[in-house]
Amino acid sequence: MRFDAQSLTYNAQGLIPAIAQDEASGEVLMMAWMNAEAVEKTLETRRVTYWSRSRNDFWIKGETSGHTQELVDFRVDCDRDALLLIIRQVGPACHTNRRTCFYTAVSDGEERELMGPMEG
Repeated sequence: MRFDAQSLTYNAQGLIPAIAQDEASGEVLMMAWMNAEAVEKTLETRRVTYWSRSRNDFWIKGETSGHTQELVDFRVDCDRDALLLIIRQVGPACHTNRRTCFYTAVSDGEERELMGPMEG
């Protein structure tokens, strides 16, 4: 069956959450939004392209930072309303210069930072 980006279930803003997972470690690196055109661009170029809600524009991961994401595998969940992008990450994934955006743990009502920014 041929994939059609329009077959996905987008929210009222025309967006779908996309979770980026590191190919080598299996670590969840980040979550961002895609619209149908970002999905198509990602599949066409293999360079992960998101939709920036704040800039209202496309955002090719690493275009300005050099911290790129190369698409290895593209997966759709059972309800077709979320994406899992298996990626090859170069450099930190988070804009805070951390390997992952999920660097804060909450336990017993307390927040704990799991990692600091990457050096270099």
